[in-house]
Amino acid sequence: MRIACVKCLLVGVLSFFSCIAFGQGQSEKGEGTKKSSFDANEVIFGHVLDAHEFHFFSYKGKDGKEHAVILSLPVILYSPQKGFSFFMSSKFHHGEESYKGYSTLTDEKLHELKLDPKKYHAGQIVAVNDSGELDSSVEVYDFSLTRNVVQMILALALLVWVMLSIAKKYKNGEGVNSAPKGSQSLLEPVVIFIKDEVAKPNLGHKYQKYLPYLLTVFFFILINNLVGLIPGTANVTGNIAFTMVLAFISFVVILFSSNKHYWGHIINPPVPIGVKPILIPVEILGIFTKPFALMIRLFANMLAGHIIIISLVSLIFIFGALNKAIGWGFSPLSVAFVIFIYLIEFLIAFLQAYIFTTLTAVFVGQAFEGSHDDTDHHEDAVIV
Repeated sequence: MRIACVKCLLVGVLSFFSCIAFGQGQSEKGEGTKKSSFDANEVIFGHVLDAHEFHFFSYKGKDGKEHAVILSLPVILYSPQKGFSFFMSSKFHHGEESYKGYSTLTDEKLHELKLDPKKYHAGQIVAVNDSGELDSSVEVYDFSLTRNVVQMILALALLVWVMLSIAKKYKNGEGVNSAPKGSQSLLEPVVIFIKDEVAKPNLGHKYQKYLPYLLTVFFFILINNLVGLIPGTANVTGNIAFTMVLAFISFVVILFSSNKHYWGHIINPPVPIGVKPILIPVEILGIFTKPFALMIRLFANMLAGHIIIISLVSLIFIFGALNKAIGWGFSPLSVAFVIFIYLIEFLIAFLQAYIFTTLTAVFVGQAFEGSHDDTDHHEDAVIV
């Protein structure tokens, strides 16, 4: 709760300073003065949104131009008019050039062409004609390996490798009759914690059936959370498409775990007849709000943390563009806040993986639990 309050306070402070900086920038544009070279909006959203490349950092070369250190990813496109196309994202040169009749949209292009933001967005690949103008008559289907997809595959490979290596040690007798060593001693307490504190209290005697799924969800979210804290990597768990798929899988598990008692409480809740018309729609809506809560909770917390960190760093350059003395004077305070929030985000990486797993176990347990008089009823789980 305190962490949430700190986040809300920082978001408010950052919003206030951002409004000041934005207003100053608009004033400068109106007066025709030189525009600042630092675009906080581009930096922040360039980090949290998906892209066709990994952008690590930028620097100014001896020629005075800005150069970026990136890792280009493969672009796979299909168009009914042009067929399949395959090339590296570096061919676009950060959206400045087109290639094979395709181009990637930038914030400047969106503003210049006055494109509909509901249909087009920065980073989207579109078809262009020979003069470089948008060709809306050509449909483009993007099957590219974006940085979110690549990082998710790497996280999955890391998860499988770690788990298989530990399983092999147990199979060979290591850590069975003796104390676990190495990676076993690191992960075994976590596995036991999920089993004893999450699965058993919420799933009762059926916990073994769901434990593999709960452990997979926990470690998969945790690995993506931790990898996302490395500078230059993607914020996978801060992508709502990622959390939506995880929530949908949990939703399917919940539905397949339900029984007639569960549906009986929804369709015919044990309340007075006059209350039934009000409660039944609420109960039916509750079926869908549970996975929705899983999706939004993980997405919002991980996205907010990354935005706060990048915003705090950006404030140094925003104030520096207004006045160099203010920029240098604000730097120590900004760095201190960044370190503080970074440590909180490291804690939240574990906390959000635990909360998602626990809520999934709670919802599954509610789906197959018996009547209130059942002696095998589950203990209530309290999430703070």
